[in-house]
Formats: sequence, C-alpha cells, structure tokens
Amino acid sequence: MRALFHKIRSTGRVAEPAPQRPDEKPGTTPNNDKQDDVLRGSVQVRHVDAGSCNGCEIEIGSAFGPVYDGERYGARLVASPRHADVLLVTGPVTKNMAEPLRKAYDATPAPKRVVAVGDCAHNCGVFTGGYGVEGAVADVIPVDVVVRGCPPEPPRIIEALRDLTGR
Repeated sequence: MRALFHKIRSTGRVAEPAPQRPDEKPGTTPNNDKQDDVLRGSVQVRHVDAGSCNGCEIEIGSAFGPVYDGERYGARLVASPRHADVLLVTGPVTKNMAEPLRKAYDATPAPKRVVAVGDCAHNCGVFTGGYGVEGAVADVIPVDVVVRGCPPEPPRIIEALRDLTGR
C-alpha cells in the first residue's frame, strides 16, 4: 500500500499538456485587450442536448474528464442555464426541443454565448430533412462558435471554450 501512495505522489497529475495556440509563441500569454467579445476568467457552461445521437455527449464527457480536464482552463459545467455564461448545444434541434432551447437561451443571463457542437448542430448532418427536425441550432437561436466534426474531438471542444475565455 505504501508503494502505491509513493507512486501516486511521485507521478503527480497525469493529464495531456495544454495545446499550443496557433497565434502564440511558446512562453507567451495572449493579449485579451484586443478581444472585446471574450468572456473574462472562468466560464460556466450549460450543456443542452437538442436531439443528438449522443456521440457529441460522449466527447463532451471526455473533454471534462480527467484526461483533457476542461476545468483547468476555467470551463465548468453547471446544472441550470440561469447560472451559465455559455450554452453548449449538440444535435439538430428537434421540433420537441425547439421551445425548451429558446427558453434555456432566454434564461441565460447576458453576456451569453452559444457553442454549436458537431456537424448536426451546425447543419443537421445526417438528420437533414428528417420529419422531426426543426433545423440547425442557428435556425432557432443565435450561434457564436461552431465546433465541427462528427463527433468533434475533445481538444477541439476545449479549444472553442478557451477562445471564449481568452485562456
């Protein structure tokens, strides 16, 4: 048992290193003065499944899990849109979820941002023209950031949240 505790203490935190921003030189920090639309500091995220296949939810779970650890960049999942700064919306918006999505958007206090995660949230993906599909997320509420992919990888989701926080 003592050997296990020693190994844990000597190994430390095991997580992937933060990906380097394309516009940054190593060892520098971004200048947030030029970004007026960036949410400063930490960001509270409310996830809304508008009718997805749950592929994006698995990747969001990984993005906030121990390997990618989205919370180290100041992004935190919350249970209510009233506590959120960002709505993370997945899937095409179904007819049954259009009104609840609008209500969640209205309940989110300003300044608020919407991140459409996945190809289905962007343009309905394989569900285009489906009977129960209202449309893409941008057809129902305004979208600020789109994370492409089917499903998008966790680093891309974290990168979108980092862009919102300026970290």
